[in-house]
Amino acid sequence: MLVSAASVASLASLAGCSSADASEDEPQLKVTGAFMPQPVSDMASGFLTVANSGGAADRLTSVTGDISDDITIHETKDQKMRQVKSFDIPAGGELNLARGGNHLMFMGLKKKPEQGQRISVELHFEKTGPIKVDLPVKETTYNPTRH
Repeated sequence: MLVSAASVASLASLAGCSSADASEDEPQLKVTGAFMPQPVSDMASGFLTVANSGGAADRLTSVTGDISDDITIHETKDQKMRQVKSFDIPAGGELNLARGGNHLMFMGLKKKPEQGQRISVELHFEKTGPIKVDLPVKETTYNPTRH
């Protein structure tokens, strides 16, 4: 059986097209702006942004790390915070965890991190594989929106 070069090129472009379409229907997550203010007690908070450039939504479902066995995700509404099971990350949108709003909560710290150190955590999602993130420890009052 003879196959023309045009047929091979056509099949190759179809194959490439289908794999590109598949990635557009999946979340494409990237984490930026991560930090932890230096804690003043055995609790700490963490902040970051998860951008989703993909064509499907995802959810942040949990966070793990060596610094604490009790890391939870919290929302803030009407100046009250409460633990939630997950945060939505819309397709083409982002999840913003920031001071005064939604955030990571670290309870029962095994050791109190100092400014200049980095705390490693792993973010777990409903659809996407885990993402390891280093949170630089900043001064207690650090707020990137004020810089």
